[in-house]
Amino acid sequence: MPKLNKTKHGYKGILVVIEGTDASGKSTQIELLKKYLECQAYGVVVSEWKSSELIASVIDDAKERNLFNANTFSLMYAADFAFRLENQVIPALEAGFVVLMDRYTYTAYARDVVRGVKPAWVRKLYDYAPAPDMTFYIDIPVKSLLKRIIASKGFDYYESGRDIGLSTDFYESFKIYQNKILEEYSKMIDEYGFIKVNGNDSVEKIHDVIKENTIKLLHTNID
Repeated sequence: MPKLNKTKHGYKGILVVIEGTDASGKSTQIELLKKYLECQAYGVVVSEWKSSELIASVIDDAKERNLFNANTFSLMYAADFAFRLENQVIPALEAGFVVLMDRYTYTAYARDVVRGVKPAWVRKLYDYAPAPDMTFYIDIPVKSLLKRIIASKGFDYYESGRDIGLSTDFYESFKIYQNKILEEYSKMIDEYGFIKVNGNDSVEKIHDVIKENTIKLLHTNID
């Protein structure tokens, strides 16, 4: 496997993040990119939001019983992130793998702030996280998200922001909550250098944009 260098975080591997709201197509694009890179002989590791062995099931249980307040919500997800970073992401980067992240700290920066946590506090909570080498943001309007949600799994209590009392109606609460999330993401585009991708484009077109930019990144970082 080629040796990688010149990364933003100092490890041998490459860290690529795909961000976006619920139902924006992140997981689909992560899987497509993983398959493509593996066909190009790159070692790839994928890490998903809220997937650690340590605490993911605890989060699910707490959400089921509606035990979260805003700060607890933030801290639980931060613990999940820290566990994955230490036990999965950093070791893979040290070994020279391409690490694909389905959501990163930016998800917390958006969600937690919308739930009422102070932006500076959230960012301090994650200030140890390595800087991604490239971040793609799949930008899709709430109108399109609504169609996808209604056609698939329906409205989730937390994804609709019902836990913070935006509206007693799931439909209206989802619209308000997701619009607030989009506002927070829009503030981060320039600050963190997101590559914004049109979420209404076809799966194939989005994949081409992500694939081409990732390959350029990899070529730049190969000795």
